[in-house]
Amino acid sequence: MIVSIFNDVIGPVMRGPSSSHCAAALRIGRLARNLMDGEIDSVLVQFDNSGSLPATHQTQGSDMGLFGGLLGWAADDERLPDSAKHLADAGIDLQFEYGDFGDEHPNTYRLVLTNKEVTHQVIAVSTGGGMIEVTQIDDIPLSIFGDYHETLAWLTQAVPNTEQVREAAMADAIETHTIGSLQVLQIRSQEPLNDKLLNGLIGTPEKVRRLNPVLPVRSRKNMRVPFGTCNEMLAHAKQSGQPLWELAIEYESARSGMSSEKIVAKMVELVVLLRGSIQQGLAGTQYDDRVLGFQSGEFATKMKNGELLDGGMLNRIVLYTTALMEVKSSMGVIVAAPTAGACAALPATCIAAGEILERTDEEIARAMLAAGLMGVFIATPWSFAAEVGGCQAEGGSAAAMSAAALVTFADGSLEQATGAASMAMQNMLGLICDPVANRVEVPCLGKNVMAASNALSCANMSLAGFDCIIPFDETVEAAKQVALRMPREHRCTALGGLSTTPTSLALEKRLASCGSGCGCGPSVVTPLKGLSEDGS
Repeated sequence: MIVSIFNDVIGPVMRGPSSSHCAAALRIGRLARNLMDGEIDSVLVQFDNSGSLPATHQTQGSDMGLFGGLLGWAADDERLPDSAKHLADAGIDLQFEYGDFGDEHPNTYRLVLTNKEVTHQVIAVSTGGGMIEVTQIDDIPLSIFGDYHETLAWLTQAVPNTEQVREAAMADAIETHTIGSLQVLQIRSQEPLNDKLLNGLIGTPEKVRRLNPVLPVRSRKNMRVPFGTCNEMLAHAKQSGQPLWELAIEYESARSGMSSEKIVAKMVELVVLLRGSIQQGLAGTQYDDRVLGFQSGEFATKMKNGELLDGGMLNRIVLYTTALMEVKSSMGVIVAAPTAGACAALPATCIAAGEILERTDEEIARAMLAAGLMGVFIATPWSFAAEVGGCQAEGGSAAAMSAAALVTFADGSLEQATGAASMAMQNMLGLICDPVANRVEVPCLGKNVMAASNALSCANMSLAGFDCIIPFDETVEAAKQVALRMPREHRCTALGGLSTTPTSLALEKRLASCGSGCGCGPSVVTPLKGLSEDGS
């Protein structure tokens, strides 16, 4: 699937500590609910022992997101912190099982869903930043990203001429799969197919399931983008002379089909939302299942009174970064940019810089779009998921994107923007993900601050003519290669680094004793077949 700025890089709008866990799990849950026509009696959730989820699904919000998705909620629903209670009230029995399933991806969800009529199995992965892929349904290998209306029809008769069906249904694609004596037709379309049209094309199927899109930007047939790498963009820009933000609009317009005006307006909406979240954070936040309390208010007071060292623009960036991280930790509304764990650096940088430079919301949105395009060049060949690449994939990406945004504010050249992004990411190669007490707060707060500080330094260095030496695409590839050699313990599993210090373990034990888990209240899930909570 071709990366979209609003799907993959700046979004989703959500609640929860982690987009890889909360938003992705919610989207998987919603698709699973569609598969069951909204009628679910029980769900068995299986996690591979070698993945990240057995150790993190309760404390980093996978449970909260999955439960909300199974209930059909949106990623920013205010009921999400209490989703376990709502799931139990809905009469859905849910259990976990940990085992050796041989799953390659560390964020693999295996769901077995039942009701009085049917049982379905779903295998899906969280690929980073809230993005997902359903890889299997009922032993049928397929690839569903949530960017289309997907119709699955189980047929007992011979499969009709698929091309004729595709044309008559005005579908973008159609595939056939075999499962036992049945043929399963998968129809991918822009709009949902009604029963009358479907039956007229293929007869009366044994059963039909419709999976609705879960992504804000849909895909379409014959979609093309003008460039997919930073090098291709630079070559393209030699002809047009466009700045980075205009190239971002050109790219997203080709990807989404939206007009330039709608793209800018959509980003302005996110800027306004984020400014509101910052103000919410500065007003004070509270949440029981939390390592850090309200700290940004004291920073604001001391900054106002001149009691901090002179950091210029950076002090306001740090203030806004801390406020956004506190909103995230209190289950307030944030925007994954590019992830929830790294949600603060880019928005705080852009909004703080925009205010100090007296820029309009539209100008701030342009800088965010410029940042989003640099994120495209990371997400296309690699991943934002810390479970895949450590915090270099999250904080490193946020730093690179923020650096490009700051150069955009300064009306720097395209080469200066991409050079600043490359320097910023170079500075964060090898950064591990090691959440203290298995919660996305410490050292995540410091890493967001570091990403923003790094971005400001690199932007100024690039504007002053410093040479990044390594082109951006090569830096991203280097980060990807570093990730392949990074131990599992350092990729958001809470099994290494600061996660295993005595203080971290003691904090985790204390928070667990209150029974709040990921903020859902007392857990309603129980391990199966004699498994303990740690899978042993």
